[in-house]
Amino acid sequence: MTEITSLIRLRISAHDAHYAGDLVDGAKMLQLFGDVATELLIRSDGDEGLFVAYDSVEFLAPVRAGDFIEATGRIVSMGKTSRKMVFEARKVIVPAGVAGQPSACDVLPEPIVVCRASGTCVVPAACQRNIR
Repeated sequence: MTEITSLIRLRISAHDAHYAGDLVDGAKMLQLFGDVATELLIRSDGDEGLFVAYDSVEFLAPVRAGDFIEATGRIVSMGKTSRKMVFEARKVIVPAGVAGQPSACDVLPEPIVVCRASGTCVVPAACQRNIR
């Protein structure tokens, strides 16, 4: 099987902040993983499919408004209708916190892994378009 991967990158907005200190709810990372999973299924089967379950979710570092997050995923195994996937979200840019420069940001020398997960999606056989 040719490896199928997806990457999305976005800036977390102030609207996403849910807690004090501009902290973002962990569910935001799962939302990103859902978008990555959808792209993976479209690339593998030509259909959006359905996310069935997460097997594992680890929240490893805080995410705050203004952070740039890269969410990646790949299909690690394929059954007749199921697709096992792994995901990782990394913080790659953060607000610099420079007094008098509210728009200053820093590119991190090394991305910080903020979340990892694995899960299973299903594409019903009748919906598979065998585009791989």
